[in-house]
Amino acid sequence: MKKNNNTKNILITGNPGVGKTTLIQKIISKFNISAGGFYTSEVRDEKGKRWGFKIVSLDGKEDVMASVETISMNRIGKYRVDTDIIDSIGVKAMEDALAEKDFVVIDEIGRMELFSKRFQNIVMKVLDSPKFVLGTISLRRDSVYTKKIKERQDTKIIRLTGENLAEIETYLQRLLS
Repeated sequence: MKKNNNTKNILITGNPGVGKTTLIQKIISKFNISAGGFYTSEVRDEKGKRWGFKIVSLDGKEDVMASVETISMNRIGKYRVDTDIIDSIGVKAMEDALAEKDFVVIDEIGRMELFSKRFQNIVMKVLDSPKFVLGTISLRRDSVYTKKIKERQDTKIIRLTGENLAEIETYLQRLLS
């Protein structure tokens, strides 16, 4: 992987549904990279209505981290967030990637995930590590925590839109080749 000056953390941001997770999955699948970490995705019911969100480690462990049926005090809109699931899958996947892989995927650093203090701690540890990081971060409603990440000198924030998807994909492919 080529490094631009001191940038080793690439975080993609953009509106919901623009293709951030799909882009990361596509990039990871195109390269023979020793990668660990996780991604998140929507869970929909039989009628196609969004019911929740699941977290999936790159080694295949998955569970629902937030849903309309989850019992928790942590809430974003109608979704209740299960921090135990975030910790057992997302945090564990990042810890394993730090120990065993060359590349860490963090999809996503968002409001739901930030309910977990363990998640916040491991994200900073990963960003501070010598490992290359490819992830996503929330576009709006910055907390002190996400502002701090976005202001890091070793981190490049890329805003993904429908119009620049091909350009960003090419940029990431060149960076990793």
